[in-house]
Amino acid sequence: STPNDPRFDDQWHYYEQAGGLNLPTAWDTATGSGVVVAVLDTGYRPHADLNANILPGYDMISNLSVANDGGGRDSDARDPGDAVAANECGTNGAQNSSWHGTHVAGTVAAVTNNGEGVAGVAYNAKVVPVRVLGKCGGLTSDIADGIIWASGGSVSGIPANSNPADVINMSLGGSGSCSSTTQNAINTARSNGTVVVIAAGNDNDNSANYNPGNCNGVVNVASVGRNGGRAYYSNYGSNIDVAAPGGAQSFANDSEGVLSTYNSGSSTPSSDSYGYSQGTSMAAPHVAGVAALIKQAKPDATPDEIESILKSTTRSFPATCTSCGTGIVDAAAAVAAASKGHHHHHH
Repeated sequence: STPNDPRFDDQWHYYEQAGGLNLPTAWDTATGSGVVVAVLDTGYRPHADLNANILPGYDMISNLSVANDGGGRDSDARDPGDAVAANECGTNGAQNSSWHGTHVAGTVAAVTNNGEGVAGVAYNAKVVPVRVLGKCGGLTSDIADGIIWASGGSVSGIPANSNPADVINMSLGGSGSCSSTTQNAINTARSNGTVVVIAAGNDNDNSANYNPGNCNGVVNVASVGRNGGRAYYSNYGSNIDVAAPGGAQSFANDSEGVLSTYNSGSSTPSSDSYGYSQGTSMAAPHVAGVAALIKQAKPDATPDEIESILKSTTRSFPATCTSCGTGIVDAAAAVAAASKGHHHHHH
């Protein structure tokens, strides 16, 4: 199945043999229909190539300076921008808004076969955006509440999520051990049947030193570039489960990165756009998308079963990627494994 989206050709990370996800064959069997993926990130921008697949989310940011939207926790998960001046976060340089959550959400489930823009990995899945990152990052407590809420769990003072996630994507992290707050939230999500996919980090360092990828019970994702070897920035280590395409750029908006939905605003939101980015942040939603394809193909699959299928169906690295898990996630092989012994109803 090759989609008609005009920029699909630029999404090497979906189909190229060396560094890609082997998606078109997978799409013959599963597209994510009926599956919910929560994206815990900076929120999202309404985007013509995303809107139809967005479900109501939540803004979990409790700190007003981080929130940057004039308020605390509320039901509006839109991203107001996270641009910062020099030293605003302590030791940072000035940075434009990242629109990070919009890019990640598009990789999971950009609207596909609409003759417009890009394709998504699980393009018939739905995304619940949970805003946990703002200016200068996010609070562990907000992220933990976001995990619980996304999975259908109870968070004090907040209405329940009416679309509990089958998959959570967290393209976020920091140095240090996994806190008990975070681990307890992940345990709650897993007991609610939600598989938790996490970016391993972009520090070219041992992944054991970065959370929440070093928490128990998660799918921890390293990044490969277009050649299928480890991206120069990707963390690596014994707790990596799988690798996926995250790109390896030499300059901003380099087409060696991952192409997805974006926004043209440098600080506050402007018009819909598309952009290339790189990172384990971009690799993780490829894996979350494949987890959604597995869940459609095998609706009763537990988080552990989904992780097992992801890890056992990877393909070997065509270039060097040491301590990058079992291999590169192979969407077609994963869906085939999930489909064994299941009846398919074609509509």
